[in-house]
Amino acid sequence: MIVSYNLEAVGDTLIIVTANSFDKEVKYIRQKNVSCIMIAENDQIVGWNIFEASHHITNLKGNGQIELSPSQITELNLVVKEAGFATEFVVDNDPKFVVGYVHTSVDHEDSDHLTVNDIEIDNAQHVQIVCGASNMKAGLKVVVAKVGAMMPDGLIIWPGELRGVKSDGMVCSAKELGLKDAPKEKGILELDDSYVVGSKFVLPEK
Repeated sequence: MIVSYNLEAVGDTLIIVTANSFDKEVKYIRQKNVSCIMIAENDQIVGWNIFEASHHITNLKGNGQIELSPSQITELNLVVKEAGFATEFVVDNDPKFVVGYVHTSVDHEDSDHLTVNDIEIDNAQHVQIVCGASNMKAGLKVVVAKVGAMMPDGLIIWPGELRGVKSDGMVCSAKELGLKDAPKEKGILELDDSYVVGSKFVLPEK
């Protein structure tokens, strides 16, 4: 579940994305201040819009992807229920940007510039990520945008494939993370040894 709120850019609307609807025709059902977004062909729910959100959810602040507290989730469930929908949301505040450690990095069999990487993230999990950065190599500490992350430019990270190889996440550059003084040269951000593998990487405030 990806939750975003940006009063200046979007207005007083809480946006919730629950599934990838890229290249799909969608339909909307609005009841009171709640709009349910579904894929037209199979009614799969892919998102929600909560209008006049700050009137229903207290202390609602943000400038992009946000984390909802347990009490805010309770308020969200109440407004959705009062609008006549049966969906119930649960808290998901696992960090979406974490420090990763590249255990292995091998050339993609069907590319002259991509690598397939085994990266350890939080909770000792390992993910496979395909990356095109020229400075990717084993032994690096890097910033991983996990599946479910929203990048500063609004891009959402979904599970995918690159040239037939599964890729679950993205290894980020300083520019992609919105860091000040990001180098003009292309390449992923290399972290020093002071960063702890699996720890949350905090993005700069806009």
